[in-house]
Amino acid sequence: MTCLNINTMTKLKIAIQKSGRLHDDSLRLLKDCGIGVDNHKGQLKAQAYNFPMEILYLRNSDIPKYLEDGVVDVAIVGENLLVEKGENVQVIQKLGFSKCKVSIAIPKEQIMEDVSWLQGKKIATSYPKTLQKHLDEWGIQADIHLISGSVEITPNIGLADAICDIVSTGSTLFKNGLKEAKVLFKSEAVLTKSPVISDEAGVILKQFSFRLNAVLKSRKTKYVLMNVPNDKIKAVSDILPVLKSPTVLPLAEPGWSSLHSVIEENQFWEVIEELKAAGAEGILVVPVEKMIL
Repeated sequence: MTCLNINTMTKLKIAIQKSGRLHDDSLRLLKDCGIGVDNHKGQLKAQAYNFPMEILYLRNSDIPKYLEDGVVDVAIVGENLLVEKGENVQVIQKLGFSKCKVSIAIPKEQIMEDVSWLQGKKIATSYPKTLQKHLDEWGIQADIHLISGSVEITPNIGLADAICDIVSTGSTLFKNGLKEAKVLFKSEAVLTKSPVISDEAGVILKQFSFRLNAVLKSRKTKYVLMNVPNDKIKAVSDILPVLKSPTVLPLAEPGWSSLHSVIEENQFWEVIEELKAAGAEGILVVPVEKMIL
């Protein structure tokens, strides 16, 4: 791996939302990657004090253009924004947070059995390119109304028959008398790269990606400790979906050992009853801060 001198003049310029649902999670991710940033209310640019990185706080809709023009090297954005505006930027890594859907929603009293219901309808959206692409694929002619915000209210005031917008929990739709009728695609936060990133910035990006992968892997895994009778160690070990073989340490009580392993959290819940039935006791699950493979 290339070693970095954090005093170098070259810095990796990363854009994140200056406000909104991605802002806090993006800063938390940088912190988990060991990148310290002094943030002050209202600032639009900040320097990391222990890593060659410059953070730009930008309006969400502007980020794809900044990437394409090379003003920033990388960015943390939602996939939904890239589908709409970022055709020339590359997704490096899915980040696993800020998950949502881009969906068509209709008034709750309406019934949409298939997309033909949209024929000739007025649809309000902040994602006109995304919506038009799907309408073209379906062979549907509809009247698209571009709305920059508060899309959910448009059917209630007679401006639209349906909307196309991001949906997280669906509570906003419910509050406005709407229901999800068609999911266009699922979205989450991603790390993206400029098509004109410099070689120097690319070297720093590799180091950042190394840290990022360690953090993301740890978020999906747990460190598991359990007490197991010595004659049950093989049976318990065979159940565990581990990276390699588990660690086995003798306990003070004769005939017993402590078995340690790292497994994915969702797999753990699938095998917990099997572990207990095989003889495991005192099972302890601990978060993993970083995982280097």
